[in-house]
Amino acid sequence: MTYPLAFPFTALQGQQQLQTALLLVAVDPLLGGVLVEGPRGTAKSTSARALAALLPAGRFVNLPLGATEEQLVGSLDLEAALQDSRVQFRPGLLAQAHQGILYVDEVNLLADGLVDLLLDVSASGVNRVERDGVSHQHAARIALIGTMNPEEGQLRPQLLDRFGLFVQLGNVPDVATRKAIVQTRMAYDADHEAFAARHADAQQALAARVAAARDSVAALDWNDAVLDHVAQLCQSAGVEGVRADLVMLRAARAHAALAGRAEVSVADVDAVAELALAHRRSHDAGAGTPPPPAESPSNATPPDSAPPPPAPAAQGSDTPPDNWGALPPPQATGLQAVKPLKAFAAKKA
Repeated sequence: MTYPLAFPFTALQGQQQLQTALLLVAVDPLLGGVLVEGPRGTAKSTSARALAALLPAGRFVNLPLGATEEQLVGSLDLEAALQDSRVQFRPGLLAQAHQGILYVDEVNLLADGLVDLLLDVSASGVNRVERDGVSHQHAARIALIGTMNPEEGQLRPQLLDRFGLFVQLGNVPDVATRKAIVQTRMAYDADHEAFAARHADAQQALAARVAAARDSVAALDWNDAVLDHVAQLCQSAGVEGVRADLVMLRAARAHAALAGRAEVSVADVDAVAELALAHRRSHDAGAGTPPPPAESPSNATPPDSAPPPPAPAAQGSDTPPDNWGALPPPQATGLQAVKPLKAFAAKKA
């Protein structure tokens, strides 16, 4: 069975911020992944698949929502370890995605434990498997891309903060962009190979830029003005901790590497700042996208609007009240004078 060629990254239309974020994590996978939030039909999965062709291994691994931890991290064959005194490792999806992309659609519906594990590996580049005292580890430099539709619920703030970059997609902004997207997609669907051939030179040039940036990014330096600017932006945004500072500086470094520069500039910081701050900015820090509230049951009652007490049952009715069997609510009473103990004893005698 043959599969159609992936949509070329250089042919994507109308999502410049998303493309920037994806290229940054392609250059430096240790940024901690990209979380993409947006409505249906905004090219989230198409963009992620298109990025794979620009990476060294070209791998695109999809993590299904029903995956188990063993399927994700791999497993150790303890029987082989006991019999042959050697560790035999069965690779999981993290091993398969090394030097490529691990894609999680509707990541907000994935079990919190798996999301936490994914983020650990994404930030460290190493997958560690331990079972009954036997351990194994392997490199797992993955470009983690998670997508979510806000209508399906939100990630817990603790997990949201651990994603390196965040892109919030809106609907198609105007008629001209909508037409360009439709025309491009129709041309791709009509003839995958011809469409890919038309973008082959641009794809090759971009892949070369990404490869060169990956090789040089660790050597790029920055001056005090860049570091001061990062700190000021994060302080003004009211973010907790310094994770935003670290992510912003790494993203600015990746941005400079993509541009072929040897040093990070303040302009690089400004180009990536919102990607690092959008999901971390506090509610009191001015404009921007505040982090979503912590999950709570849909029928929870706001603390400032307690429900009124149930109405008592009518006299003579055979139907018990809704709070039948419950203790009556406490009644407020005024203070009353208490007679001295000696006076009470004399009166009793």
